[in-house]
Amino acid sequence: MPVKPIHSSSRLVDVHYEIRGTLARRAREMEANGASIMHLNIGDTGRFGFRAPAHLVEAIQAHLGESDGYAREQGIREALDAIVARQHARGVCDVTPERTFIGNGVSELIDITLRALLDPGDEVLLPSPDYPLWSAATVLNGGRATYYQCTADNDHQPDLDELQSLIGPRTRAIVLVNPNNPTGAVYPRKVLEKIVAMADHHGLMLLCDEIYDELVYDGTEFQPIAPLAGQVPCLTFSGLSKVHRACGFRIGWMTLSGSTARTAGLRDALQLLAALRLCANVPAQWAVRPALEGPDTIGPLLAPGGRLHSARQAALDGVATSAHLEMVKPRGAMYAYPAVRADRIPEFDDNTFALRLLEDESVLLAPGSSFNVPQSRHLRLTLLPEPDQLREVFVRIERVLDRMTGETPGTLRASA
Repeated sequence: MPVKPIHSSSRLVDVHYEIRGTLARRAREMEANGASIMHLNIGDTGRFGFRAPAHLVEAIQAHLGESDGYAREQGIREALDAIVARQHARGVCDVTPERTFIGNGVSELIDITLRALLDPGDEVLLPSPDYPLWSAATVLNGGRATYYQCTADNDHQPDLDELQSLIGPRTRAIVLVNPNNPTGAVYPRKVLEKIVAMADHHGLMLLCDEIYDELVYDGTEFQPIAPLAGQVPCLTFSGLSKVHRACGFRIGWMTLSGSTARTAGLRDALQLLAALRLCANVPAQWAVRPALEGPDTIGPLLAPGGRLHSARQAALDGVATSAHLEMVKPRGAMYAYPAVRADRIPEFDDNTFALRLLEDESVLLAPGSSFNVPQSRHLRLTLLPEPDQLREVFVRIERVLDRMTGETPGTLRASA
């Protein structure tokens, strides 16, 4: 009797996460055979020698004796109060502990939110490029991902006219990632005000991923959207992983603001789903209050002379001296998003290039099409390595691009 194969769910057909996908698996194969790979595909602070601030670690250690049991599904009260206080300080005064949820990273909270919000066929408006977890979670929870463009020609800002035109009868929410991953764009107040007005007019939720809220450069102002939204229902997401360099702690949070009457059912649904997964990582929740109330540890890294500032400058210099690359200067987050110029290599495939860069030069990065951009000429690399390492990365990128310009059209695809 033949053995019947176990098929995976059809819901996964349109779910992609190439940041840890085919290229990353190929890199692991190469490393198993002795290669030394430069990993620039993911914003993992710990991989590059960053450590969570000592006062966060000390807080966890001091409370381990209180962390053996489950916490309340929304989080420990000390952490919830600190998150609420942060939102109040930003002018979002209708946030309360009952409207605040701590999760195992923002990733879990995104999934919970879309599960609570969507019926089959509901639409979510997402930026393109997007952080692909938002698209994946939309699809996995029965929704339809609809994209508004944030192109380099517009400094990776949302196309507001297109965004307005995409709103239909099944649209439930607008997602904003600000500061943006992968582009490094930071949205100005006037853009956010117009998006708030659209959401208000059409009765939509605002889902605002602000995990990089304090990661801005050169005096760029970050404007949180919830203070502008007023009574417009809004969920704001943040956490410890990026600003506080604590990716492995897996602590994120979201706060619900806007009309309590309109959001009461959603709040209850979020609490139900939070209860079903019991609670977030209890020991690491003790780091939330010292993170939000303690000293600024990210500012020195972003200021001139700081490591992230210098790494960003190395990326800017690498693009400026390249014969093949162009890039909108990243204003925030921890990524560079250069593009290969069409006048230099008209026939360019970002996935094929990324594979060649990995196999020829031992550099792993994420192709731009990983972020739901069709026919992308972009590449995303993290700014977390030491500046000298980033300079070497751009030398290796340039070597591959130089070789490509000497080939006949189509050779790259054939060689892959």
